[in-house]
Amino acid sequence: MGSRPTKSVPRVDTGLEPALHFGADRTQTNDRPQTSGIAVRRETGATSSMRRPIVANGTARKRALRFVRRRRYDTNSHDKTTMVADAIRLVLFPAVMAFAASSDLITMTISNRVSLILVGGFFALALATGMGATDMLWHLGAAAVVLVASFGFFTQGWIGGGDAKLAAATALWLGFDHLLPYLLYASLFGGALTLLLIQFRIVPLPRMLAGQEWLQRLHRKDGGVPYGIALAASALAVYPETAWMIG
Repeated sequence: MGSRPTKSVPRVDTGLEPALHFGADRTQTNDRPQTSGIAVRRETGATSSMRRPIVANGTARKRALRFVRRRRYDTNSHDKTTMVADAIRLVLFPAVMAFAASSDLITMTISNRVSLILVGGFFALALATGMGATDMLWHLGAAAVVLVASFGFFTQGWIGGGDAKLAAATALWLGFDHLLPYLLYASLFGGALTLLLIQFRIVPLPRMLAGQEWLQRLHRKDGGVPYGIALAASALAVYPETAWMIG
């Protein structure tokens, strides 16, 4: 028996193959997932939520800058306050004492402005250094005690009115802690100054100095004693030991 011949089936063009090929291409083209409107909105929401930390970071940065500026301002203010306090305690008090002594030596008077400057300088320094109200009251008490005592000396004619005010203003700066050494120094320096003036008034003035009016006034035997010199020297002797200089 011979083999049965294979019958070839003719290919029929149905017109569907292009559509199938087109569908295959479309399927390959649409491999990427399609995004619906909801997905887009979710993506947009995610993007906006990612941007929120940026805004927060910007706010935090502004707050940090404000904090730095405030700290810088506080530091500058503190530095200025410290400079003012140093100027008062290092320059004002010694300069006013030197002026009071020279004024009493040359004119035999001490202006009320000297005492007022000392009082104002004390309160300015107390506020700048943060002195407590209790300590301030103690300093005021020391000034009041000295003012009462020196006023009694003034009524007896032992010291002048300017000397009494200067002693009280100095006691305001020193307080009770250094009041006793101040009074002891004032007594010693005042006694030494009195003895020196007695000897000075015994000796005649040289011709080259006789024309000086302030020396003539100081040389008179009935003239007073410029105790402002002793008070100022005593204050400068005690002042380096006070809290204004040590603290």
